[in-house]
Amino acid sequence: MSVFKLNLSQNEAHSTQANFITLLFLQLRPKQWTKNLLVFAALIFSNETFSFQALCRSILGFFLFCFIAGCVYILNDYVDRDADRKHPTKKFRPMASGALNPNLALSFGVVLLLGSLIVSYLLNPLLALLLLLYFVLNVAYSFKLKHVVIIDVMVIAAGFVFRAIAGGLVINVPFTPWFLICTMLLSLFLAISKRRHELLLLESSKGTHRKVLESYSPALLDQLNSIVTTATIISYSLFTFTSGNTIHLMWTIPIVIYGIFRYLYLIHMEDKGGSPEKILIEDKHMLVTVILYVISVVVILEFL
Repeated sequence: MSVFKLNLSQNEAHSTQANFITLLFLQLRPKQWTKNLLVFAALIFSNETFSFQALCRSILGFFLFCFIAGCVYILNDYVDRDADRKHPTKKFRPMASGALNPNLALSFGVVLLLGSLIVSYLLNPLLALLLLLYFVLNVAYSFKLKHVVIIDVMVIAAGFVFRAIAGGLVINVPFTPWFLICTMLLSLFLAISKRRHELLLLESSKGTHRKVLESYSPALLDQLNSIVTTATIISYSLFTFTSGNTIHLMWTIPIVIYGIFRYLYLIHMEDKGGSPEKILIEDKHMLVTVILYVISVVVILEFL
């Protein structure tokens, strides 16, 4: 009988430990990790010969960005846990629901942040500096900058640019200005689209949900998106000719144009755009477009 009780208690301990690890993993919001795939862009567009070592370093850089972003989520949820309990969906988050001890989660975040910065420093000191700047910028965004009109979308776009730069730093390859310009413009497009979706979804009570929405209007956001969309297509077209890679990259221009037009269709006709990573997974046209684009770029750069 005592042996049975001992085995039962051990099983309970293992179950509790597994549940704790699962909660910590969920706290890092893995559904958001698709954003960090941009880290691999430098590897794909690099003029350097592809190597297994570069791939491994890019994978490591991807997870470092996931962990740093996760630390921001931990801090946000720790500070907002009381308010999240009153939210219809956020109340199910690990800390807000009470399933995860806030102090333990915060301690885990500190350890994860320090560990990630140390590993990134060993890879490239500039990478560690970039990740630290990303963390500080996102914390500033969470507490202040998300309430400042226009600055809020620019900070979101800057996060994507940081990912692109990190991809180059982790494998020690230079990046072209056109590549960064394209990344910045496309990121602005996604950020503006996100704000437009939030504005339309919460128009009846926009001030009570996100204060900065009071400073936006659908007409303004549509005008900003028109400017950014045009600039993105032109910049990418110039990038294909001036990046130092093969001129055959121009054959990917129609794919990029279709992807942007498809996203605009989802924004205006299906009232989507609030979550780019969700659209990528759920909309088959966008998913096929992205896959086809990546395959086309790899084939062109490797064989043409």
